[in-house]
Amino acid sequence: MTDRPSAPSPTPGRKPRRGGRRVLRILLLTVAVLVLAAGGAGWWAYSHLNGNIDSVDLDQAIGDNRPKKVVPGAQNVLVLGSDSRAGANADLDHGDVSGARSDTAMLIHLPEGRSKATAISIPRDTLISRPECKDSDGKTVEGADRVMFNSVYSLAGPACVVKTVEQMSGIRVDHFVEVDFAGFKGLVDALGGVTVTLDKPMSGAKGGLKLDAGTHRLNGTDSLKFVRTRYGYGDGSDLGRIGLQQQFMMAMLSEIKKQDALGSPARLYKLADAGTKSLTTDSELASLTALSDFAQSMKGVNPDTMETIMLPVAYDKVDPNRVVVAQPQAGRLWEALRTDQAIPADAKKSPATANKG
Repeated sequence: MTDRPSAPSPTPGRKPRRGGRRVLRILLLTVAVLVLAAGGAGWWAYSHLNGNIDSVDLDQAIGDNRPKKVVPGAQNVLVLGSDSRAGANADLDHGDVSGARSDTAMLIHLPEGRSKATAISIPRDTLISRPECKDSDGKTVEGADRVMFNSVYSLAGPACVVKTVEQMSGIRVDHFVEVDFAGFKGLVDALGGVTVTLDKPMSGAKGGLKLDAGTHRLNGTDSLKFVRTRYGYGDGSDLGRIGLQQQFMMAMLSEIKKQDALGSPARLYKLADAGTKSLTTDSELASLTALSDFAQSMKGVNPDTMETIMLPVAYDKVDPNRVVVAQPQAGRLWEALRTDQAIPADAKKSPATANKG
């Protein structure tokens, strides 16, 4: 079993690391949905879905000051879950908050041979050093120390998040995939909702979702609130919210399987249309063809052997509500991924947990 900080377990007895396996399954399944929908609906549908995908040229945005690849056959993909509460998205939650945040960040390492995968989750409240970056308008954003990891996205965009992760880890990020949580609402509604089960009530603190313990069918709006919930469930920590997001991903995969979504061309197209509307990738992946080719290269990955690890963090000594990267654990973890080696057991252990206090 993977050693990592504990997170709230809404379903008793479930092993926490299986959440990461389901995340990869959903990523692969989403790619499959997009490709199959394009093939079944003809050129018009392909062009429509293709046009839904936004992209960022990482080399142009970041420049030449990037880590060198150590193992050419290995791949590292940064998966971001972005969350905007501005404008129309404010209707999906409580209040209008400017900008967007990267509330979920996971670096997926695919070793040479693509026979397995490792996912490293980076807590959003981690205090990091942000490098100097160019924002989406080409303006320079100065570097800064002791800033929250999720603030990088809102200030300077996804390319700066990639640059920050590369600076933190020394690892070259080959691709990134960003899914907008608000667009995710459409995907849930296209499924007709997702069912989740809670072993204790969700209080609805700070305008969040209020649910009794038990089983609930959530529509897209409530699903968005569910994955955003922090203060109304468990210990209210950022580390604890990871457990809720993993549970929702598992429930969504179960719904897709139960409905046999891949067996219905009409439903397949509806899901693909909703999914691509919320998708941004690097320029090399920004087409259904490129996504298909990448998915084919990963066909040897067995999700059941995927390992999920949270980046080792410790509570900050100045602000106990924040965490900092724990050393030497994190350094050993990054070095193992950079050189495509097995991760030492002590590099998977984090001093901070979701049950502090």
